[in-house]
Amino acid sequence: MIKIRQILRLHCQGYSKLKIAAQAGISRNTLKKYIKEFTAIRLTFDEINELSDKELEDLFVKGEEKPLNERLQLLFNLFPAMDKELKKKGVTRQLLWEEYKRTDPDGLGRSQFNHYFTQWKAQVNPTMHMEHKAGDKLYVDFAGDKLSIIDQQTGEIKQVEVFVAILGASQLTYVEAVMTQQKEDFIAACENTLHYCGGVPAAIVPDNLKSAVTKSSKYEPTLNETFADFAEHYSTTILPARAYRPRDKALVENAVRIIYSRIYVKIKKGTYHSLEELNAAIRVELELHNNAHLRGRNYSRRQQFDEVEKNILMPLPPLRYEMKKYQYATVAKNGHVGLGTDKHYYSVPYKFIGKKVKILFSRHSVEIYYNYERIALHNRTKSPYQYTTEKEHLASTHRFVSEWTPERFISWSEGIHEDVKLYILKILDRKQHPEQAYKSCVGILSFAKKVGNDRLIKACQRALGYGAYNYKTIQNILERELDLGDTPEETDQLKMPFHDNIRGENYYQ
Repeated sequence: MIKIRQILRLHCQGYSKLKIAAQAGISRNTLKKYIKEFTAIRLTFDEINELSDKELEDLFVKGEEKPLNERLQLLFNLFPAMDKELKKKGVTRQLLWEEYKRTDPDGLGRSQFNHYFTQWKAQVNPTMHMEHKAGDKLYVDFAGDKLSIIDQQTGEIKQVEVFVAILGASQLTYVEAVMTQQKEDFIAACENTLHYCGGVPAAIVPDNLKSAVTKSSKYEPTLNETFADFAEHYSTTILPARAYRPRDKALVENAVRIIYSRIYVKIKKGTYHSLEELNAAIRVELELHNNAHLRGRNYSRRQQFDEVEKNILMPLPPLRYEMKKYQYATVAKNGHVGLGTDKHYYSVPYKFIGKKVKILFSRHSVEIYYNYERIALHNRTKSPYQYTTEKEHLASTHRFVSEWTPERFISWSEGIHEDVKLYILKILDRKQHPEQAYKSCVGILSFAKKVGNDRLIKACQRALGYGAYNYKTIQNILERELDLGDTPEETDQLKMPFHDNIRGENYYQ
């Protein structure tokens, strides 16, 4: 879905179909299909961009593309070996076609053979003139040589990486020292570059480092998911440079060579005890570099940026990007998923119980997704073995149980009668465990629906006279219909019978 968003963004920015197809690594026919669908649904790119990945998939992915027929597939499988043969002296396409016809007499004719071979060559090895349009691309890379900082307490020398970025059109350059090439430092440096430039280019072109590209490919590299999310936040496109194609990143490699002589030489004369000190020194030399005249020209990178590129860049979003990590988990039977990093549990709608979900979490929030759709959003809480629960996520019975409190049962009983309230208070006071008391209260108060308020009131009055406070007492009174007879004061307080063996109260005086 990221690729479809990239194609539509480039199309709306006025790029030609040929250039979009080359940058996205897809055939022009597939590109035309996406653009045709985009035109037919009559939505703007901003409206399309607000759709979830699942909604985007439903709009644009309508089944798999029609595969090549068997004859063409066999021919295409032969092309890589034929391409190698062509590099040998004396080998021509005519000779290759004749050999192909000898092995497959029913194969394609010479003109069709040449047509499909040319088409295959264009797909696997496209050539294009590298143009640098204003606001188009930002090239980023790490310098091969490192700088260093010295720990003030131990004297240990720590090597640090140097991040370099350059805008294609104006050649405005940004340099920053970071501790590692890992994605956290890499993405933070890319973000600092965008804020240094004061805007966002249409595309960022990184090398095939692991912080940017999970799996390298000539045609369709797999982006690091966090880096792709960063690009989505800034509404830009990631166009990784092709492996072993130095021309794709020639500009930034040249920028690295220049900073070696203009920044490194001066920086290495000083001593720095922190990244902040080192970057402060780099920034001074960087400004001198950007304000120096370009060779053979009467203007600087900064002047060219201000005049040509600054106003073309897309605006920065109001909020900076917040780094997200992810993990997968299965929703437990209680409707919660655990974030292993914090050992904390978050609720999801109960209909997703048993489903495998994806958890995206940042410093402040936890998002839970199922099939591209966000099903829950919580503020991140780092208290271990605790639960964060949204009442709307629970089934009706679970939601009722989650709301059990002494105040709830007191209020419920008070709505029936004061004697019922008194009996409930006795139960709440006597039970050792709150949940045990809550279950007894639910059982007793539910009798109001079964036998009516009047019978429950009389049952509670009789039970108060007994001094017995539990669910079983009320159940026995109602089942034996004792509540329909006289009150305990009239029936249970019987006078003692007269007998010689009974001494009476005067005996003890």
